[in-house]
Amino acid sequence: MKFRLTLAATLLLGALPLKAHAQMQPWLADRRYGEGIGVRVGNLELHPGISGEVGYDSNYFLRAPEESPIAAYRLRVTPSITLATLGAQRNPGLSPAGPAPVSFRAGAYAAYNELIAADSKYTSQVRDQRHVDVGGDLGLTLFPAGRVGVDSYLNFVRMVQPSNDTDTENAFNRDSFRAGAGATWRPGGGLFSWRLGYEFLYNYFELRPYQDLNNYQNQVNLRGRWRFLPRTALLYNGSYTWISYARNALQTDGNIVRSSIGLNGLVTSQFALLGMVGWAGTFYDARSGQAPQQFDSIVGQAEVKWYLNGQQNLESTSAPVGLSWVALGYTRDVQNSYLGNFYQRDRGYAQVSYLLGGVFVGAVNAGIANVAFPKSPANGTPAFSEQRLDASIFGEYRLSNTVGINATVSYLRNFTDQVVYPKNAAGMPDMNGTPDYLAFQQWQAFLGVRWFL
Repeated sequence: MKFRLTLAATLLLGALPLKAHAQMQPWLADRRYGEGIGVRVGNLELHPGISGEVGYDSNYFLRAPEESPIAAYRLRVTPSITLATLGAQRNPGLSPAGPAPVSFRAGAYAAYNELIAADSKYTSQVRDQRHVDVGGDLGLTLFPAGRVGVDSYLNFVRMVQPSNDTDTENAFNRDSFRAGAGATWRPGGGLFSWRLGYEFLYNYFELRPYQDLNNYQNQVNLRGRWRFLPRTALLYNGSYTWISYARNALQTDGNIVRSSIGLNGLVTSQFALLGMVGWAGTFYDARSGQAPQQFDSIVGQAEVKWYLNGQQNLESTSAPVGLSWVALGYTRDVQNSYLGNFYQRDRGYAQVSYLLGGVFVGAVNAGIANVAFPKSPANGTPAFSEQRLDASIFGEYRLSNTVGINATVSYLRNFTDQVVYPKNAAGMPDMNGTPDYLAFQQWQAFLGVRWFL
């Protein structure tokens, strides 16, 4: 059962699938890391790349100490490509009146993972875990700076995730497809903007034991911004999500509603504040006449960010994006879960992003979270909480404009002392059965070389 807990306590599968592997391969998530000089193809620019990494995983199956963790050496090869319309910096002929009326961007990657057991007695079990992760996205925006603009996007990701059982038939492999579109109204030269959007998400679980978890979600979302000072804006975000399970055997259908308002602004050219506060509620269906536990509480985000170099731009959804910065923050949210109906996550985090003369790039991310699960109506698991620590460090040295040597180290730990026992014929915990210990820790380290344009 731990593999269900592992998935449920993880962040949603990325607002953009190319970010699904961001913790271990930052260049897939952030084009500042991933893209080089590029190749111009008409009015588009092409950025191909390929990386090769060797690494070590101290606990590939996320097992507790009582369950004999299995370590593995890893080889990962990841070709990737992005294609986008030219920006103002690469197209000096761009009209001074503003951006081009059409903005297009697409990307894709495939990551082949080969695994070798650190202990030879696990050779066959670890070798069977070789796999390929795949991701891609496509985005199109019409009139990005016009009075009325339209945007659309398609995302896909295939992610392989093992359980604490070495049998590949018990792996939690899944495919997610996301599609959305929206219209943005910008009167008054863009000082005020309001976007109304729709999004569809389908989560498909490849292995038969878990196909009762296949689900699709429909969401209507609203986003507004009013820039009342040159570098300060009021923000609004709201959404209503319908969640439906294909078979509705293990989980119950339901809805999640969110609404929050906040402020995003540069206090100085180097210091920024972001604060969002609001409310979220869940409305899951009852099972067998029993009313399920629901979430009804405050959600929000607070962040302070210091830019090592002054920054003048202001984005609509987060603090401004600069080249080098340090940030501290806190988030509180609720998400759909595969154990129980939902989980509540409170997480504090620290982040560092650093770029030195275009030669060295680095990033540090760390956070500690409390993840609370309600009682599970499917299997009777009582309500409980997990405390999780996550951290990652990434650095890359650029030997040239197209070649970089990088290293990544990450750490994940679950501190919970929860132990789940199987049930006997009477439906009660069987203390004589094999328990499932939920605590675990995992180190991962990779050293690689990357070619990119």
